[in-house]
Amino acid sequence: MNDNQYSFLNDIHNIEFLYKKYKENPNSVEPSWCAFFYGFDFHEKMNKLSTNNKAINVPVINNNTSNIEFLVYNLIQSYRKIGHLFTKTNPIQKRKTHLPSLDLKNFGLSEQELDISFEAGKLIGIGKNTLKNIIQHLKSIYCNSIGIEYMYISDTKKIEWIENWFRKEKFEFSKKKKKFFLKKLNEAVTFENFIHTKFIGKKRFSIEGNESILPALEEMIDYTSNKYMTEYFIVGMSHRGRLNILSNFFKKKYSHIFSEFQEKEYKEKYFSGDVKYHLGFTKIRKTYSGKYIKISLVPNPSHLESVNSIVEGLTRSKIDIDYNQNSNSEKIVPILIHGDASLSGQGIIYEVIQLSKLKGYKTGGTIHIVINNQIGFTTNITEGRSSHYCTDIAKVILSPVLHINADDIESVIRAIHFAVDFRMYYHEDIFIDLLGYRKYGHNEGDEPRFTQPSLYKVISKHINSYNLYKERLEKEGVINSIEIQKMEKKYEKILNIGFDESKTIKWNIINSFLEEEWKNFPSKTNEIFKKVNTQFSIERLIDISNKIFTLPTDKIFFKKTKFIFQQRLEMIKKKLVDWSMAELLSYGTLLDEGFNIRLSGEDVIRGTFSQRHTIVKTENEEDIFLLNHIRIGQGKMQVYNSPLSEYGVLGFEYGYAMLSPYTLTLWEAQFGDFGNGGQIIIDQYISSGEDKWKIKNGIVMLLPHGYEGQGPEHSSARIERYLQLCANNNLFLVNCTTPANFYHLLRRQMKLNFRKPLIIFTPKSLLRHPKCISKMDELSEGKFQEILDDTSIIDINKVTRLIFCSGKIYYDLLKKKESIKDEKTSIIRIEQIYPLKNKKIIELFNKYKNKKRVFWVQEEPENMGLWSFIFRKIGNSLSFNLIAPSENSSTSTGSYIDFLKIQNKILEKAFL
Repeated sequence: MNDNQYSFLNDIHNIEFLYKKYKENPNSVEPSWCAFFYGFDFHEKMNKLSTNNKAINVPVINNNTSNIEFLVYNLIQSYRKIGHLFTKTNPIQKRKTHLPSLDLKNFGLSEQELDISFEAGKLIGIGKNTLKNIIQHLKSIYCNSIGIEYMYISDTKKIEWIENWFRKEKFEFSKKKKKFFLKKLNEAVTFENFIHTKFIGKKRFSIEGNESILPALEEMIDYTSNKYMTEYFIVGMSHRGRLNILSNFFKKKYSHIFSEFQEKEYKEKYFSGDVKYHLGFTKIRKTYSGKYIKISLVPNPSHLESVNSIVEGLTRSKIDIDYNQNSNSEKIVPILIHGDASLSGQGIIYEVIQLSKLKGYKTGGTIHIVINNQIGFTTNITEGRSSHYCTDIAKVILSPVLHINADDIESVIRAIHFAVDFRMYYHEDIFIDLLGYRKYGHNEGDEPRFTQPSLYKVISKHINSYNLYKERLEKEGVINSIEIQKMEKKYEKILNIGFDESKTIKWNIINSFLEEEWKNFPSKTNEIFKKVNTQFSIERLIDISNKIFTLPTDKIFFKKTKFIFQQRLEMIKKKLVDWSMAELLSYGTLLDEGFNIRLSGEDVIRGTFSQRHTIVKTENEEDIFLLNHIRIGQGKMQVYNSPLSEYGVLGFEYGYAMLSPYTLTLWEAQFGDFGNGGQIIIDQYISSGEDKWKIKNGIVMLLPHGYEGQGPEHSSARIERYLQLCANNNLFLVNCTTPANFYHLLRRQMKLNFRKPLIIFTPKSLLRHPKCISKMDELSEGKFQEILDDTSIIDINKVTRLIFCSGKIYYDLLKKKESIKDEKTSIIRIEQIYPLKNKKIIELFNKYKNKKRVFWVQEEPENMGLWSFIFRKIGNSLSFNLIAPSENSSTSTGSYIDFLKIQNKILEKAFL
């Protein structure tokens, strides 16, 4: 028995179920099934097949039409399931042979039945019809220039919707529209040829071979804005075709692009800039139909798919702030344009699609378009992936996939309409696999014949999509050669004018991305140390404290939860706060002042160390979110536990903060060490995005850091790595040691008149340390202090030893100092590591006139932590001696006994 026959028998049981429903109420089944059942009675046959539980044999086929109906039904199902394997979707390679094929003989049918009419035709919307016409109809839908993958979807209603769409949606484009598609194809091809001849040998990452992406994008914004009133499209893509899309879709001036090819300096001396095919752009432009919409192309580095999570975060931010939290997600559409090799090869894809349906991260569905070159840099498909299609990742979230021949422009447009309609109806992701080719090598200076000689012989002879469509429209009488020449010369003239204008441009400029959203915030500032008022009245602080630390009396809570909140209220009575209370009060006061807050990360709701409890659960698992009930008209706080992802989620939150300067956006790593998983986002965006692309961003990263003997994966957030990324006041790096300083730091982030990413190395053991407590007066009257002097010193003249340190090691040093009743040592804490207040350090150094020895003490190994940075910054000015564990390749020992020995040795040396 072959696979199709097994499939047939399985489907019998499904048919029986539908048949029973039909017998009870004909209107309860889909109309095509109703027509199918009405056409003939096969009840007795169904009973025989469904009751034979011991052994089911393939039914004997005779000339009875009712028996053959089932074989025709099986044929239809096979077209639906595997028709995509037999399409004309590949413009440059012959279709592979797949087994079993769709030949009649594989279904127990033959040419003798071709002229017999079958009721099964009603299932595909063509009524009772001959087998010949049924097959012809199936081929036109499933085996033409579009291949549809959807039968793995578990929702039968969704399957039905997809099939109905392809049956009902008939496309007849006007002559004017066809001419517009041709015009866009001409622009795509001519733009590339123009650069190829004017800037010989320059990298441009040509779109040639997938030129249809240009009319596809044009149709998407036109169709979506007309039918669904969409206002904003956010696009993420890598470098392939980016310059073409920037010029011909985003309408960036040709003169500016050509000027960038001339390698001129940037006018803005405070910015480094980036290569032209990484830059972003925002534009309000008119569609084909005359509607005005906003489009943004998000800057992207050569980490190809890293931009995906940024786009999703940007989109969600816009939805939350301007479109009423998902209720109006039709107003904005995220579009991700992938490469085939990167889509199947990079893990960020999986992380991002896993976010797509989650409450805290969904964006109403993303339209994914794959520019499928059928090759990586020099890597063939057979070397680059194990899956059949590059889009097989879509099946993880049961998204339909359309595979389309990129040379068939009108099929591409049809696929765009389907993608838009599906996205808007289901608010889920949809994938379009645009099968084309890459005309040249990875870049135009690369020689692909080194590694793919046969493939590039075929490509060199292949007619491009513009010429194919031009010939077709000429044959149809849509356009003539005179009109074509006129169109081509007009565009060439536009390019030449742009080229001439580019010669007069003295400087290249960096187009500010999202300029309107950030107009009230300076791009660069020297006001890093400007005083900011973060004070908040004690009366209001106590009022907010009582509201956010008092559990409802009419709810039943876990006894430990009640104990935690009772403890908090007791501390408020004493006007004291611990670390977690200070954090929650910083949120509460900002919310009271009208700011919004978003916190996400692995297990952030409760907190990794069971310290936060922003949302508490009743015994009935009802969520109680007290911070959102401080007063009427306050800001809103969102807190979401994320998937076990750093790369994707950190990118999402960075994107979120990119569009919301008035929202405090925080991401917390479960342990600071885990920030390594998001290193690409940290390196390429958080640390350098402003310098490269003029992106402003105020994201806050919370990285638990501190040596407590928990091993090398739970000790160090790698402070030294972040310090390597610091320059020109690009970041704040802070390692707080008091709740009050943490409180003022978070409030300062929103009170500043500019935005910089803030990276905070947060504590673990200090969350419950008896000395890590602040007075509420310090919250109401204090401020953030970059450096903390030793306030325990009574007689400054007795001090002969200075210890400089940062972070949790301070409390270990303090304990040691107190245990030996030392009065000769002053312990000074560096709270803000970057930007470093060098002058303040020197002032403190000079303050202690009788000092004889000065130490830098750290718990990180010598080759890690702050030592190298401190020595580089002020080592020449001050005579430091280092006390630290010996250099090591691992951040920490895995033995708790060894840890105690190492830690005690540090403390002993510090007070010798």
